[in-house]
Amino acid sequence: MKGLKIGGVPEHFNLPWKLAIEEGKFREIGLDLHWSDMSGGTGQMIRGLESGSLDIAVLLTEGITKSILEGLKAKIIQVYVVTPLHWGVHVPFNSDIKTVDQLKGQTFAISREGSGSHLMAYVKAGQEGWNPDELKFNVVGDIYGGLWALEHNEAQGFLWEKYTTFPFTEQGKCRYIDEVVTPWPCFVIAVRNEVLASHADLLKKMCEIVNHKALEVKKDENTVEVISWRYNLRSGQVQNWLIETDWNYEGIEYPLAFDKTIRFLLKLNLLREDQAEGWQQKLFYSN
Repeated sequence: MKGLKIGGVPEHFNLPWKLAIEEGKFREIGLDLHWSDMSGGTGQMIRGLESGSLDIAVLLTEGITKSILEGLKAKIIQVYVVTPLHWGVHVPFNSDIKTVDQLKGQTFAISREGSGSHLMAYVKAGQEGWNPDELKFNVVGDIYGGLWALEHNEAQGFLWEKYTTFPFTEQGKCRYIDEVVTPWPCFVIAVRNEVLASHADLLKKMCEIVNHKALEVKKDENTVEVISWRYNLRSGQVQNWLIETDWNYEGIEYPLAFDKTIRFLLKLNLLREDQAEGWQQKLFYSN
């Protein structure tokens, strides 16, 4: 039995992993997978891959792509969620901010540098025609830090997955004013190079298991109820999310999606041209 440490956000996207672990599906192939919830998101998981506290991470496409091309010793082994992520743009509940254009020149709360909440602020800036060099950030650690920063006016904007934040909007912790849709598949599975070199076949089987479990989750008539209960979300919200979301059931490759991600990172000067050269060999594992 090979033991490996995996991390992912404590959100509904990762229900297939949780169920497969609970049902012992990975142990059937000789893999003892230890899951850790990463409330700090992609930035926290990148640090985990760097330090070796994580072997595998389920994290945002743009964040891990940037980090690997900057030198992180890891590879992407599969796209996990093939649909885009819907990021809510949130502001302080009692503020006068009604529209996104009012956030120009304001401070955005982000979980960590290189995280999705950080990079998607650049996406929004690009859509709005703002100068990305003028963006200001406050590093807050996780969603709760972001909500605290909004409440205490230490940030005026905060981007986070809109269904995850919905309960907090109902509680008056923040106010949703808009959304940003990721222009590529949102989640991928990445593995530290040394782990991948030793266990490539086992990791391939791992992906097949979670893909199959994701298909079961998508088709199961009880999924809305299960997610609503586990993640404290309203069933109507879960139904909408499930319609918008598809996992990579067949383990298909999506090279054009990464080309789009890299062109975006280059456009906003978040990557250098030399870092992007030969990106296919840098990003992906091949036997």
